[in-house]
Amino acid sequence: MLEKMFYPASVAVIGASQEKGKVGRAVLDNLIDRFKGSIYPINPKAAEIEGIKCYKSVLNVPGEIDLAVIVIPAKLVPQAVKECGEKGIKNLVIISAGFKEVGPEGARLENEVKDIAKNYGIRIVGPNCLGILNTYSGCNASFAKKMPPKGNMSIISQSGALGTAILDWSEMTDIGFANFVSLGNKSDLNEIDFMQAWRDDKETSVILAYLESITDGQRFINMARDVSREKPIIVVKSGRTSAGARAASSHTGSLAGADVAYDSAFAQCGVIRAETVDQFFDLAGGFSAQPIPKGDRVCIVTNAGGPGILATDACEKLGLKLATLATETIDRLKTTLPAAANFYNPVDVLGDASPKLYEFALQTVIADDGVDGVIVLATPQAMTDPVGIAEVIARVRKTTDKPILPSFVGGTEMQSGVDLLRKHKLLNYGDPERAAYTMKTLTKYNNIRNRVYEKPKHFEADRAMVRKVIAEARMAGITVLGLEALPVLEAYGIPTLKYRIVDSADKAVAAAKEFGYPVVMKIVSPQIIHKSDVGGVRVGLDSDEAVVNAYNKMMKDVKAAVPHCRISGVLIQQMATGGKEVILGVNRDPQFGPLIMFGLGGIYVEVLKDVQFRVAPLTEKDALGMIYGIKTHQMLEGVRGEKPADIEKLAEFLERLSQLVTDFPEILELDINPVKVYEKGKGCLALDARMTIS
Repeated sequence: MLEKMFYPASVAVIGASQEKGKVGRAVLDNLIDRFKGSIYPINPKAAEIEGIKCYKSVLNVPGEIDLAVIVIPAKLVPQAVKECGEKGIKNLVIISAGFKEVGPEGARLENEVKDIAKNYGIRIVGPNCLGILNTYSGCNASFAKKMPPKGNMSIISQSGALGTAILDWSEMTDIGFANFVSLGNKSDLNEIDFMQAWRDDKETSVILAYLESITDGQRFINMARDVSREKPIIVVKSGRTSAGARAASSHTGSLAGADVAYDSAFAQCGVIRAETVDQFFDLAGGFSAQPIPKGDRVCIVTNAGGPGILATDACEKLGLKLATLATETIDRLKTTLPAAANFYNPVDVLGDASPKLYEFALQTVIADDGVDGVIVLATPQAMTDPVGIAEVIARVRKTTDKPILPSFVGGTEMQSGVDLLRKHKLLNYGDPERAAYTMKTLTKYNNIRNRVYEKPKHFEADRAMVRKVIAEARMAGITVLGLEALPVLEAYGIPTLKYRIVDSADKAVAAAKEFGYPVVMKIVSPQIIHKSDVGGVRVGLDSDEAVVNAYNKMMKDVKAAVPHCRISGVLIQQMATGGKEVILGVNRDPQFGPLIMFGLGGIYVEVLKDVQFRVAPLTEKDALGMIYGIKTHQMLEGVRGEKPADIEKLAEFLERLSQLVTDFPEILELDINPVKVYEKGKGCLALDARMTIS
């Protein structure tokens, strides 16, 4: 797939210009510089450019064309695409701007181009993009200034400007690329298509992406799960989703925030997210040149105590383990290192350490089976030989399958060593914390590539009941259901306390007698979200008289507080005692679909915002990850002699909720708050719900 886009035998430049400084000329010059195939400039006003014959149209070119690059005004692009289709060209890069990024007319033009291309089976990169390049075929079909060095990484960028910055970084560090794609408007091909294409590309070992949006969230998750087990995918993501903006009144909506759906989706499909461009570059350097460690036990070798402590702190903060060196390793270090050295981890070879001493220490610790990776620190002291130490790191690195991350801390005194590392395609981490972060991420990928993705369970459910509740709500013009949503939960096997919705004091007494005292009374109204704020909740009602009095007072209080609300009646419910309170919720994200939330109830969700999110559908592993992922999970496991809660049933509760909202995309939001979780073996109960439907 897309092989001829990156390895074409012939390229046409539609809009090739005779004038230096024009985009069409820059694209042509880039191709002339490296590309060994046939180049066809398309310019009806020129006979030749740089000695290469020009053609009025691709239709006049005698041979086949594998790839066409379009650099002409937007209004002329549809006709050019049509001619490409008639010529049999299947791959297009549309660099031209002036499409949906400029407004409705541009969007109309872009749709016209898409329709023409689809009719001819043409695949498009762009429009409004920088172009594409492949360092192995020499095809630089872009207006980037230079071709980057050859390397084992392929990159997707949704920003042309950031794309040029990445290529500039590549030249500065000598860390190269195989492929580069500027996505532009993503009218056709998008990040998912290129991940799929590069999964099977022998020159690509690492996939990098700068993204502002994702075209199809569920397809992205499925593709990334497949690809990330073969090759690391590193993404820096900017922009914000609109998740959570629809209803501030919903706990889940307000807590989802701007970017949590991307964090959740990336974590679930094995994508590594860099928070900053600096982290992005650090990880690119690490993954391009270093092997993946088999574990997270790190040894630090340093010529100074302070940086060694900084590196130790960074490793521990990030969750890396400081390796415990074997007795044999320590004994061997003692045979050669000075008596004042530190033979334990971090290994301090002292400030006057020669490259030879560094090499001895590095070879000794790397041979220890209890060490999975090494961070080598060097600081500029009078006797320090940066070039010699860099040569040692490069030499030892070639002899092992464990990562060795160099951290030369300093400036001008260490630059010669940094330059030597660069010649060996090794990135220097000037701050020990950057080295620790990269090492941690390398270990994280070891877990990603060994991950097994199980299928979600399927539960029997009464889908007809859910359809009935939604249909009745729509007939009544209701889009927000409160306690009326409880039958929806029951239809999917989510247990609730016995309840009945009644519209008189006498019926309330009859329901209370049936359930047994004490009972709870709650107002039922789609306009009232926080019932207790308007006198809409009474608990501990223990007699017929108490129920009658509560009903009459509630009707009076609620009508006074919310005069125009529509009251369906009250809900009489068994009184729940004991157990722990948790909250479950759903918010529908525009890119990824249903986003499930879990957290402890009460102050833990209101004040601490101690919640976890995952994209549905959930597996049992996802559900348990949410439960154990909150900071206060010990409260459910049993503390100070308390019995542990029924975490197994709670996980099933989350899985059932996930299936419900996956089956019914018309459910936009759903808060189940509170849910009572009882001790192990005694299950969970949903006490209240609020559901928004489309």
